[in-house]
Order: sequence, then structure tokens, then C-alpha cells
Amino acid sequence: MTRARRMWKALEPYHAITYFAPETRKATDALGLKGGWMSYFGCRSAPLGAVGPEFVAAVFYNFHPAMVARSLPDAWSYATPAQLLDVRLTAVDAAVRRLFLDGSFDRAAELGRRAAELAPIAGRPIAAANAALDWPDEPHLVLWQATTILRESRGDGHVATLVAAGLTPCQALVTISAAGGPSKEVFQFNRRWSDDEWAAASDDLRSRGLLDADGALTERGRALRQQVEDTTDSLADQGWQALGDELTTELHDLVRPLSAILMSDGLIPADNPMALRWD
Repeated sequence: MTRARRMWKALEPYHAITYFAPETRKATDALGLKGGWMSYFGCRSAPLGAVGPEFVAAVFYNFHPAMVARSLPDAWSYATPAQLLDVRLTAVDAAVRRLFLDGSFDRAAELGRRAAELAPIAGRPIAAANAALDWPDEPHLVLWQATTILRESRGDGHVATLVAAGLTPCQALVTISAAGGPSKEVFQFNRRWSDDEWAAASDDLRSRGLLDADGALTERGRALRQQVEDTTDSLADQGWQALGDELTTELHDLVRPLSAILMSDGLIPADNPMALRWD
């Protein structure tokens, strides 16, 4: 496993607290937002400002545009981006204090911030927007903001590789599912592509020689999918290379036990749309 992928696996669950902890939904419900997806799209896109659904669908990439449009711009009628930035930090604060009653985050926060400040943001709009935010004071929140910048930097780079590979948003999901990732059902529930849209994406992949008649990746399809993953790792590794092996490994070893707790206690589902497999 590459260094960049190893770090993504170690850090992603800590960042994902914001999506799965009930504190986030409770806080956004209190502001008047309607449902978990409006909460998700509002909180995750808040660093970008009061943007419209077209922009968010473009940069988030694999969500059905109609799904995004059911949440935005309506979310901004209930809360400003600034309010949602406060809410997501407050919710993460409450969740971390509940989940990790004791323990020091000081060193992990220090290293996480250093890594985040070295993460590439050029051409990466979501990462750049998060990197422009003020840093919180509490170490466990510094660590959360750092993991957020790092994962959005990786994610923005991943979107660039998908575009370069000629994979549409739905085709990106079809191919990762065919490569052993989350099932079609998981992706359809969480990204809202219809059966007809999934079939049309699959038919186009077959016409390009990337899927076979049974929906499995062909040799060319496997090679393209591997190229996407390898390029994503290579782009994400720029920051880890700058941080250096010793400090990168130290950060990994500090955060991975926290993430292991989050994965083992069921906060984050084992079969999740992030395609994160824990072992």
C-alpha cells in the first residue's frame, strides 16, 4: 500500500465523524435544515460560501445533480455558511468528547496541522476553501480540520484523475464497484443514480471495452481503474513527501487507533460510500 493511501485510511474516519455522528444532524435540525442530506451538503460546502447546486455537484463529482439540487440552495435559507461552519465544529467537538473521554490530541494536532499546511491546494477548490478557514483552538478540533483539508486535497486530486480518465460521475461509481468497492445498491442509495442511468453508464463503458457483458472490468478496465488510483495516490503524496517519512509515520500511528475505534464501534458503516475498507 502506498504511503498516501495508508494515510488516507488512517485519517479518513476521524474526518468522517462530521458525517456520521448524530451531533451534526441534531445541530443542523435545530437551525431548520431539512434532513441528513441537506445537513451534509450544507456543512461540507459551507467553506465555499453560499454556492449553488451546479457548482457543488461539479466539485463533489459523484452525486446526482438532482440530489444536490434538493438541498441547495435551500439550505442557505435556513443558515448562512458561517453558521454551518460553526455548527460543524461544535458538533465535532461534542462528538469527540463523547467518543474519546480521555486522551491527549496535542501531538497529533501539531503534526496534522503541519501536514495540512503542506498539502497541495492549487487546482483543488474544496481543499483550498477549507485551508483558508481560521484554525480552531482545541487540539482535537485542529486535528479534525487538518484531516478535512488533507482528505479534500486528496479528493480534489481524485476528481481530476477521473476527468482525465474520461469517467463520468456515474461511471466512476460503476467502475469502483466493479473493482470490488461498495455495491451498486450502496452507491445508488447514497448518490441517487437511477437504474437506467447506471445501465447507460455501464453500456458506454462496455462500448469502450472497459466492462464485459457481465458487468465485470475487462483487463483494460482494470488497468484504467488502477491508473486512476495510482495517480490519485501520487498527487496526494506531494504533501506527505514534504512532511517526511518520520513525521508522517508518527501522525499515522497517533491517529490510526482513534480511527480504529470509530470503525469498530459502528459509527462509520463497514460498507460505506467512501469506499473505505478497514483492516
